Amino acid sequence: MSGHSKWSTIKRKKEKTDSARAKIFTKVGREIAVAVREGGADPAVNFKLRDVIAKAKANNVPNDNIERIIKKAAGEEGGAQYEEIMYEGYGPSGVAVIVEALTDNRNRTASDIRHYFDKFGGNMGQSGCVSFMFGRYGVLAVESEDVDEEKLMEDALEAGASDFLTEDDVYVIRTEPNDLGAVRDALDAKGYKFLSAEVEYIPVTYTKLTSEDDIKNMSRMLEMFEDNDDVQNVWHNWENEDDAE
Repeated sequence: MSGHSKWSTIKRKKEKTDSARAKIFTKVGREIAVAVREGGADPAVNFKLRDVIAKAKANNVPNDNIERIIKKAAGEEGGAQYEEIMYEGYGPSGVAVIVEALTDNRNRTASDIRHYFDKFGGNMGQSGCVSFMFGRYGVLAVESEDVDEEKLMEDALEAGASDFLTEDDVYVIRTEPNDLGAVRDALDAKGYKFLSAEVEYIPVTYTKLTSEDDIKNMSRMLEMFEDNDDVQNVWHNWENEDDAE
């Protein structure tokens, strides 16, 4: 995924229609509920919950919604039990794809994911078939407007970041996955605002699509994944996503 398209896509998602925002709220809400059930309702001691709350705020989920979801999850007995599952496969022309899901019905979700791969010229593979093509990092994105690059870099490295990149109008800070929360909290305390802040799979190599059919099919496949409530994240190594926009 090219840097430009990635960040512009995130911006577009935040500006989408009410129905699209509601879908984002549903997905983030599911992550909050899982975090509460696994580690309790106090973000001061439940670091996973603190990370998901930060993600929710980055996606413009209102504080009232966040608090309501936490209270509901903390008081629920016998509610839906979600499990995290990662699917791997190939899109058109061998584009590597990783799909992260939270589901209460693994058979339904696996069937849906397999269908999306098959329908648009790809195929779902075995666990590990493409994940070796990606590195796993904590990634924080800060819009460059009104931000001093050197100061942000200095603050980020001092907080424990491992790398600092500039991609178009966005500063990208990478960390070890387990250091994401600490680096984010340190920069948040200094007043920085994040476009996104979460653990991501970053491709080691990229695949470029040149066929119009492949580009169209890859775009539709990604849309189908993102429209599925069970799917939390999709990572891929398609280099030319801009061509589909």
